[in-house]
Formats: sequence, C-alpha cells, structure tokens
Amino acid sequence: MSETRVTTPFNARSTAAEVVAGVDLTGRRAIVTGASSGIGVETARALALAGAEVTLAVRDVRAGERTAREIGAGAANRLLRVMPLDLSDQQSVAAFVAAWDGPLHILVNNAGVSATPEMRTAEGWELQFATNHLGHFALATGLHRALATAGRARVVSLSSIAHVSAPMVFEDVNFRERPYDRLLAYGESKTATALFAVEANRRWAGDGITVNAANPGAVTTNLGRHLTEEDYANLPAYDFKTPQQGAATSVLLAAGPQLEGIGGRYFEDCQQAVRHDPADPLRGVADHAIDPSAAARLWQLSLDLLAGARAA
Repeated sequence: MSETRVTTPFNARSTAAEVVAGVDLTGRRAIVTGASSGIGVETARALALAGAEVTLAVRDVRAGERTAREIGAGAANRLLRVMPLDLSDQQSVAAFVAAWDGPLHILVNNAGVSATPEMRTAEGWELQFATNHLGHFALATGLHRALATAGRARVVSLSSIAHVSAPMVFEDVNFRERPYDRLLAYGESKTATALFAVEANRRWAGDGITVNAANPGAVTTNLGRHLTEEDYANLPAYDFKTPQQGAATSVLLAAGPQLEGIGGRYFEDCQQAVRHDPADPLRGVADHAIDPSAAARLWQLSLDLLAGARAA
C-alpha cells in the first residue's frame, strides 16, 4: 500500500444519502445485486435519488418489485426496474448478462450469503464462494463490454472484515479436502471479493473502468440469518451501523467524485482502509486480500472453474 491513502469528508456514521448529496447521476445506469433487502435497498435508493437509472438484480422478483415501488415513491427518478438474478446459478447469471442491453456505468456487487451450512451448487462448488465471488465474477466479466462502453464506469465489490483471518486456500477453495467451516468459508469468499477488485482494476483500468472493494461494516440484516446465538456471543464487540450507514461506503465508491479514477483499493467507513493490525481486530485490510499475485491467481482459477462448468 505505497500509494497515497484516499480519505474523504465522510466517516463511519455517514449515510448513503449524505454521500450522494449534490451528486448528479442523471443519464447513468446502475445495477445493484441483492437490492431487495438490507444495505442493497439503501444503495439502490441513494443512487436513484441522485438520478441514476437503477436495476435491482434480485433472486426474489416480488420482493424486488416491492422495493422498487417503495424507492420510487420517495425518488424523483422513476427509472427503477427489477431483473431476476440468482448468483449461485450460472445459468441465471448468463441469462441476466444476455438480457442486458446498452452501457452500464455502475455495478455494485452487493448480494451475498453468510455462514451457511455446508451446501453446494449444481457444479459442486461451495455455496458461499460460488455466490459471493464466482457469481459476481461471472456477472462482472460478462458485463465488461457494457462497462467499457459506458466510459468512466465503476464497479464496487463488497468484502467484509471477516477476510482478515481467511487467506485463500487455492488448493481447496471448495472445501473438498478440508473439514467444512462455515465462518472460514465466508471469510475466504470475502477475501476473494477483495482480490477481485485488485485484478479487475488492473485489467480494466485501460477501458476506463475502476474497481474497488468495500467493507460496509457490521449491519443487522438478513445476511446474518444463519448465525446462531453462540456465533453472536463469540463475535467481537462490533459497533453496529444502520443499513443507511452500511450502504455509505458502497455508494461513495459508486458515485462519489472523490473516487474519480481511483481503483484497486479497499475501503471501510468511507475511507481507504489502513493495513490490518491484529491489535485492532475490527479495522483494516489484510495484506493477503490486496496481494496482486494472489489476485491474479484467483482470476485464473475463476476462469478455469467457469470454463469447466460450461464444458460439463
């Protein structure tokens, strides 16, 4: 992290609405995955309030339509639409990509699953890695041309502080050889989403696309539905945010003028994160999540996994 650290006027308590105050996104098109609940709703709301045309990419279309109506009632911009997307299903991702037409200025890879029991996709991939990383990887690479066509496009990849104790185990990303650990699997999937930002930015900067990772912080949403009372008892003493505060960093990376031309970095609390210090367990980014060599290795592994699935 030798580059100058990016700081902004915002902080952990800033809301998504505050971040986009005065920002005009008229004419810009955005996709927010998982936009029917939690911080995805607030991310979509803020982008719509700033004038963007926002597509809510969701598994539950009815829930997405309810969200679109609710956002639309409070936004001057009525350009809200809902499209089905199940990130754990590569056919669903491919159908979404095929249905997309025209430029794409903002892609927020927000959706995710957390701490699930051991579950696998049709390809045999561990569900959290498959959903949080591979689904978004296929989506973003499939939409690359739309992003490049847009000019000055931005991609936001949601990570988590859970990454700090979970470097990638490239030899066994799908927990075929190791005993399954649902919290470790979640952490590795969030290391993967951070590494995606590093390599995607390196590959796509020449196309005018910037890619950054965001840790939204601890927010009580449906993401935690698989956590038990024992899990919560063992968690650190998080300072929980509201969904509006949790969405702020994503919205800053998607729309803030402070981030123009900046990519390949990891942000939290509306600031570029400092290097993780074990003495301060709830802050920072671990070296293994921004390592260019690991990012390049994960990119190739992801391509190989997707190619193998298509050939099967």
